[in-house]
Amino acid sequence: MFTLAEVASLSDIQPTYRILKPWWDVFMDYLAVVMLMVAIFAGTMQLTKDQVVCLPVLHSTINSKVQPDTSGKANFTTVEITTGQEEASVRTVSFGSAPTVTPGILLSRATTSSQYQPTESGQELKKEQKDSSGRKTNLDFQQYVFINQMCYHLALPWYSKYFPYLVLIHTIILIVSSNFWFKYPKTCSKIEHFVSILGKCFESPWTTKALSETACEDSEENKQRLTGAQSLPKYVSTSSDEGSPSASTPMITKSGFKFSADKPMIEIPSVTILDKKDGEQAKALFEKVRKFRAHVEDSDLIYKLYVGQTVIKTVKFIFILCYTANFVNTISFEHICNPKVEHLIGYTQFECTHNMAYMLKKLLISYISLICVYGFICLYTLFWLFRIPLKEYSFEKVREESSFSDIPDVKNDFAFLLHMVDQYDQLYSKRFGVFLSEVSENKLRGISLNHEWTYEKLRQHVSRNAQDKQELHLFMLSGVPDAVFDLTDLDVLKLELIPEAKITAKISQMTNLQELHLYHCPAKVEQTAFSFLRDHLRCLHVKFTDVAEIPAWVYLLKTLRELYLIGNLNSENNKMIGLESLRELRHLKILHVKSNLTKIPPNITDVAPHLTKLVIHNDGTKLVVLNSLKKMTNVAELELQNCELERIPHAIFSLSNLQELDLKSNSIRTIEEIISFQHLKRLTCLKLWHNKIVSIPSSITHIKNLESLYLSNNKLETLPAAVFSLQKLRCLDVSYNSIAVIPVEIGLLQNLQHFHITGNKVDVLPKQLFKCVKLRTLSLGQNCITSIPDKVSQLLQLTYLELKGNCLDRLPATLGQCQLLRKSGLIVEDHLFDALPSEVKEVLNQDTSIPFANGI
Repeated sequence: MFTLAEVASLSDIQPTYRILKPWWDVFMDYLAVVMLMVAIFAGTMQLTKDQVVCLPVLHSTINSKVQPDTSGKANFTTVEITTGQEEASVRTVSFGSAPTVTPGILLSRATTSSQYQPTESGQELKKEQKDSSGRKTNLDFQQYVFINQMCYHLALPWYSKYFPYLVLIHTIILIVSSNFWFKYPKTCSKIEHFVSILGKCFESPWTTKALSETACEDSEENKQRLTGAQSLPKYVSTSSDEGSPSASTPMITKSGFKFSADKPMIEIPSVTILDKKDGEQAKALFEKVRKFRAHVEDSDLIYKLYVGQTVIKTVKFIFILCYTANFVNTISFEHICNPKVEHLIGYTQFECTHNMAYMLKKLLISYISLICVYGFICLYTLFWLFRIPLKEYSFEKVREESSFSDIPDVKNDFAFLLHMVDQYDQLYSKRFGVFLSEVSENKLRGISLNHEWTYEKLRQHVSRNAQDKQELHLFMLSGVPDAVFDLTDLDVLKLELIPEAKITAKISQMTNLQELHLYHCPAKVEQTAFSFLRDHLRCLHVKFTDVAEIPAWVYLLKTLRELYLIGNLNSENNKMIGLESLRELRHLKILHVKSNLTKIPPNITDVAPHLTKLVIHNDGTKLVVLNSLKKMTNVAELELQNCELERIPHAIFSLSNLQELDLKSNSIRTIEEIISFQHLKRLTCLKLWHNKIVSIPSSITHIKNLESLYLSNNKLETLPAAVFSLQKLRCLDVSYNSIAVIPVEIGLLQNLQHFHITGNKVDVLPKQLFKCVKLRTLSLGQNCITSIPDKVSQLLQLTYLELKGNCLDRLPATLGQCQLLRKSGLIVEDHLFDALPSEVKEVLNQDTSIPFANGI
């Protein structure tokens, strides 16, 4: 037999699962334990005390007759005996001469009827009745044991014999049904994971701090309304409210970015102090909750299994109640038994008593009462399951009570588990909701970030850039540390790969800040911070993958002078991709776009009238439509790099104020259109480098004001004399072509200061070259030059001379007369330099400050 502990272990669950046991499940578990006790008690009583006691029944007749013994067998005598008010009929059965009297018939006061004459046998019977206290049956002990066992199995109803076992089986089925969802592998793992995460969230110090911070913020907000935020320097905009963002601004709504300027951030040091270990654990919990939610919300298996096991228990209750109620009246103390073993015993009928009948009947009634209560609870459970949609869970109450208004509603198994937890304690769900909130996660990141990135650490990362400005570059952080805004002398701030960057009102302290870089960083700004940036920011760099990453407030910085955009703006692939209106950028002078455009975005024309420099780096995508360039009448510098242009666009010839044109890295083969540049009176710099140009047309002479001409990395073989008619030319770069001869007409360029012809096939330097006495830079490397004329000494202003990669065997000693030339500016093989006279090397090794001290 099972012990109570062994059977009760079937209902054992992990203590942590208690939070998923509502009151009805707990109550049903206790009822199941009581039913187990009933079954075990009844089974124990049945095994130890259950028995049936049977006695044979002797039938007597009214008339007593003596049959003649003609067959030599027993004589039968029927005797009628009357005693007072009682009558009893006695049948005397004689087997030979031995009479047998049926016991249980009271004969002590019986008298024989007067109409019968007593026989000899009757006299003997009368004598026996006086001598004995009962009627003898002539059955020995073994026969009684045999008949008791026969009648136990034949006369007793089956329910009386198997009642304890049925109760035990039914109870075990109910226990298994109640806890099956905790044991089934596909649900057990999810439940175990959920309970583990829920317990950690409940006990996490961050949960307490977050909820406490909410309460503190509510009280501090009321205080701030009365006293004002004195701890934060408030910036007062000197410009009008025009251009400031509002709730009705279309582009802010369209791009999905909102200003978090409803109230300033309130720091509560006593609340936000969090150990680094606790912070890391809380971060891990946020990640676990996010992954668990994505995993559990996909299915409703736990909900279906719980409903299924509840339905099974309800059906089981109805089944037990229906058949058990019919057997209450079958349990009786007395039973008539007809075993049909007369040939062994001599009797056909026995009257039996069942000693456990009354006890079993009471236990059965108790069991029925328990199962009725159990069934009503099952019905209530079904009512609860279908009364409200349990596959949806709303945190609306938590959102109202806390500042975490972004806690999302959940569904399917995640929702059902939270509903079950609410039946245990609603505080669990409230504390768990903290880890579903992005606002809460961002606050945690901010606290950890500020704890790690202190003012001293940030100060160590400040450096000076090429423009000698103080610069801070923050890369891949969870946010912008508050201490950044305490670096009041910072000039340039770079934020890269910071998805949750938030610029607070404290930025108004950074009065020197004029340049901001946002690389894959859709930063949000508070209202006060925006007002400061709108009036102070002069240069903004934005790098993005999708145009939606560009913060909406960028388009409202009306004092912005320079805007650099790097990212995908190809509107052909997706018509929704495109810049917002730039109309508010009224002071924008420089626009730099590095993208993959097929045409110039029409929104750029919004700033066309006041734009002075336009740069488009197209990364190899062919720029087809350029008609909008005609509207940019004030553009002085235009760069169209890597746009796969095959000819010089005609739209450029309409830019009357153009001073510098850069068409680098295109596919231009011919520049016959260069004659049209004669209309561009202000054009001074023309860059056609890194193309496929094979010749320079003579019409280049019409660009009379040209000062710089860059034709490097093309396919030129000769330099036409027309190039040397440009008297104002100061810089000529024809490096990396196939030029073999430097024309003698180069001596006509008296204003030439920089001449680059590196990487060609020149073998002889014309003497006329050294008539360009204003040369400062002379690049002659990687050619076939065999000697340098002594007239190089005429280049008194020469500071850079490249000779490396030629066929030289010596250097002229007259190099020492180039007073501004130093060893650092002389690019030549070491052995050639070492071969120079010592006095020349001494001059070249002098400090560069000496010539300037002599007034040169």
